[in-house]
Amino acid sequence: MEDRILGIHHITAIAGNARKNFDFYTKVLGLRMVKKTVNFDDPGTYHFYYGNEEGTPGTILTFFPWEGITPGRRGTHQVSEIGYSVPENSLDFWLKRFEANNVIYNKAAEKFGEQYLTFLDPDGLKFELTVAQKPDLRKPWETPEISSQVATKGFHNLTITANKAQPTADILTDILGYKFVGQEVNRLRFATDAVDNASIVDLVEAPGEKVGHVAGGSVHHVAFRVKDEEVLMNYREKIAGLGLNITPKIDRNYFYSLYFREPGGVLFELATDNPGFATDETLEELGSGLKLPAQYESSRKAIESKLPKLD
Repeated sequence: MEDRILGIHHITAIAGNARKNFDFYTKVLGLRMVKKTVNFDDPGTYHFYYGNEEGTPGTILTFFPWEGITPGRRGTHQVSEIGYSVPENSLDFWLKRFEANNVIYNKAAEKFGEQYLTFLDPDGLKFELTVAQKPDLRKPWETPEISSQVATKGFHNLTITANKAQPTADILTDILGYKFVGQEVNRLRFATDAVDNASIVDLVEAPGEKVGHVAGGSVHHVAFRVKDEEVLMNYREKIAGLGLNITPKIDRNYFYSLYFREPGGVLFELATDNPGFATDETLEELGSGLKLPAQYESSRKAIESKLPKLD
């Protein structure tokens, strides 16, 4: 099992305002700020990591909040929806919470035999809360307003929209080890049995739809999970063997990564479990301080003066 893709590791998206993003995800959705750092390539921009108590792979949603960025547009060649798992009988709680916080949402619906609720974040990023058929035993992060009986557990699925599904499907099945498990209309569902959760990728085939524009309120990339660097580099050989451009191994401080763009146009990352988020903070301290990559530590004061205030 350990030399396989272990489902979704994290998903990274783009926001337009750091304070709004922080308030929405920590207060309205009740996620934990697991790590507050900066973009490796743009240290004047935050990189937020939200997740459960430990920042377990499969729960981590990250953001680059580029102040004032233009809104993106949903379409093909992109991850168009992010799905979270929530407990049974929790959707009424979320409906009321969205109403109270002026969150745009749709009424609950059903697909693949599961109830789900769609909503948008402040930048228009599209989400689903799904009551999974298979019990989700992951321990959620709780807040004074959001108990474990209703809190999000971590990712359930993600959705990629493509003009043609087959090229992306081939990467999922032939390289990443996913299997086709069902279809509803133009939505094809793939899953891995290597893990119990964060294991589903949906492909929506939309031949006539325009290519989306990745900007504010869009997913930047999706990362798939591997155990360690040895497995990571084995996958690098497989992917390079297909003639796809793939990066060298990159140290992201909390995991090691490879990046490549799959034939449908979505940026895929492979990311390791090691070393994890508790390398420069204790479990209790996670997300409490600004953590900088080593190359930027000497510029801390200048960087802190440019970053937006969150309180």
